[in-house]
Amino acid sequence: MTDERESDDVRIWRRLRAWFQLPAGRLLLEQETAQLEQVLGDLFGYHLLQVGCPGDVEMLKASRIQHSMVMSLEARTGRRDAALCGEAAALPFAGESLDVILLPHVLEFASDPHQVLREADRALIPEGHLIITAFNPWSLWTLWRWFGWRRRNPPWSGRFHSPSRLQDWLGLLGFDTLQVRSFLYYPPVRHGALLRRLHLFEYLGRRCQPFLGAAYLLVARKRVATLTPLVPRWRLRHRLLPGGMPEPSAHRDGGCSPRTEQR
Repeated sequence: MTDERESDDVRIWRRLRAWFQLPAGRLLLEQETAQLEQVLGDLFGYHLLQVGCPGDVEMLKASRIQHSMVMSLEARTGRRDAALCGEAAALPFAGESLDVILLPHVLEFASDPHQVLREADRALIPEGHLIITAFNPWSLWTLWRWFGWRRRNPPWSGRFHSPSRLQDWLGLLGFDTLQVRSFLYYPPVRHGALLRRLHLFEYLGRRCQPFLGAAYLLVARKRVATLTPLVPRWRLRHRLLPGGMPEPSAHRDGGCSPRTEQR
């Protein structure tokens, strides 16, 4: 069963990479990379991991983190920028060892997206950042997904999660959502010349429906668990007498305590 599931994942990602070579896919990657440039430049640390390679665009070029890695989700890959292979649900990294993790369109095609988020939580350091890019289920592309004749192929075959649902999942894991960016309002047509002529959709979408873009980018920060200070039990507390007067405490100082006469 493991080999069959793994081969299905490889097949899905190969088809997804092929779709990102089409005009709509290339346009999505262009705008997605532009959004990442505005986010990655403000994040610092020592280790950055990108999980999955949806296209041939270098998505980490705007990062100031020197040690950046790209982990392919395909068992056999010929990509030059992918130095390692692995599974998003079982990252080959020690706990609290990564400063930033990027999940570009990973959750839509993961068999267990909750496990993927738990793995990201395990591998991130406290105050580490998680960046997620995903398809928006409330967009014009969703109509194309349901009425298109290729809805069984990626990316239309994925399970699209709304930003609010992801924020709920991340909140349960102890993440604070810092920002959500929606982008790309072009219809997903297959012809590049026609796609460029539909710039009116982009203009109206940004002005009238800014949260209904075809995709969105979410940035979250791992919350640090704080300890609640407890009052020591050995601290003496004044008890009140029935009249509201504080009960006098017993003095152990010999100079203040009354002496008993000794015969």
